[in-house]
Amino acid sequence: MHRVRQQGIIRHFKYAPRIRRGITIVSQEWTTRPERSNVLVIRFIVWFALAAGRYASRALLFPICLYFIIVSAKARAASRDYLNRALQRRANLRDIFRHYFFFASTILDRIFLLDGRNELFEIHVQGKEFLKEAISGDRGCLLIGAHMGSFEILHTVSLDHGYAETSMAMYQENARKLNTVLGSINPRRNPSVISLGKIDSMLKIREALDDGETVGMLADRAVSGEKMIRCNFLGGTAEFPSGPFRLAAILDRPIILMFGLYQGGNRYNVYLERLTRLPPGQNPGRDEEIEQSVKQFAGRLEHYCILSPYNWFNFYDIWK
Repeated sequence: MHRVRQQGIIRHFKYAPRIRRGITIVSQEWTTRPERSNVLVIRFIVWFALAAGRYASRALLFPICLYFIIVSAKARAASRDYLNRALQRRANLRDIFRHYFFFASTILDRIFLLDGRNELFEIHVQGKEFLKEAISGDRGCLLIGAHMGSFEILHTVSLDHGYAETSMAMYQENARKLNTVLGSINPRRNPSVISLGKIDSMLKIREALDDGETVGMLADRAVSGEKMIRCNFLGGTAEFPSGPFRLAAILDRPIILMFGLYQGGNRYNVYLERLTRLPPGQNPGRDEEIEQSVKQFAGRLEHYCILSPYNWFNFYDIWK
């Protein structure tokens, strides 16, 4: 039985190039865009931040953001397009700078969170009861979010309240340098990482869940060959991956949506929401149920993009 279940999981995630009703296959540029990080620069920033403190190190963010705005034309254009939609007005250069600054701020704050300096932050959490309920059976749950705000904030909340061990399932190639340096600050506080795109990725996710862990996945980007669902999103049509939701159905695990939004200064608001649980096993309507779950996720992401527009760090064109 154990071997049959493993084979079933692998089979469901070997996507073949095909098109179905409402589902398309895409190749996203974010997987091939080179990482601009420089290891020596990152190490200097980490050293300076830990030595000088959060207030002084935030001064570094201004020239860093200005540099990336100047040299990253595609990302700048994507930022403007997204902000036009989220702000529901024409975004100006100040808006674009603030978008970059929020992104840089959450990365800088990861340094202090990984170093255990939680007292520097004011963190408010809504929906803790949903997470407690989801992990009460010691079977784990999937935390599905987006490149929005800070996942590290949620991981910190989980550590400090003893909810459950947390693993992050992610593609590491486009931010390997940054994650390697930050992960060395305090390995004990760094979430375990399950690399996606490997032959055993889904089996490792299942093993973590079987151990009662929570596994985080980001569902606002896709890779070549992944099944995508077209959704109405911020006044246009965008495609979101079905993989995380299909995995939840196969493994029969609850889904908690997670959004850790940066509010400026030292303030973060964490929102946890329960997503309608997908029925396990094969049934004729499962694809439609998965599609509805993806659309529900896209709707909640849209809600938080409008609520905190500078928090979605998806500097790529996703509208079709």
